[in-house]
Amino acid sequence: MATTSTRRKNTPVSNLTTPTDLGAEARKEVSAGLTRLLADVFALFVKTKNFHWHVSGPHFRDYHLLLDDQATLVFAMVDPVAERARKLGGPTLHSIAEIASLKRLKDNDEAFVEPEAMLDELRRDNESLVKYMRELHQLCDDKEDVATASLIENWIDQTEKRVWFLFETTRHTR
Repeated sequence: MATTSTRRKNTPVSNLTTPTDLGAEARKEVSAGLTRLLADVFALFVKTKNFHWHVSGPHFRDYHLLLDDQATLVFAMVDPVAERARKLGGPTLHSIAEIASLKRLKDNDEAFVEPEAMLDELRRDNESLVKYMRELHQLCDDKEDVATASLIENWIDQTEKRVWFLFETTRHTR
């Protein structure tokens, strides 16, 4: 196992380059942005599953199923985000430690969280994810990376739908 880790650390990043007509700076910046987005997606997935596993109360079934659906949708972003970074010739995540160092979303390690607080926190996290994706979309526009921008547009739409569902589910509690 140590050999694999050592080999990866000693492998020049140039071995990961792939053919694209985007400039080197665009490839580097956009793939780095995608990798940071990927760290946030993983963090949101884990938090959503955490809340799915720990939700309780009178709306248990509805919230449990909602959170499972949302976790599935978030996880569906993982491979496309990582593969887009690789298509651009950039590296992507290698470890949990790398996720922890790159993610912007905060963990929630509380032993108990009220169900409505869970949903509100996830709504805010999804709103933050939309913000991060809009920033990355702007970078893609600046670097003329139409393909990545197009993918991000779909991910923004999906994330906004999750925000909407979480908002409507907790509307009565505000």
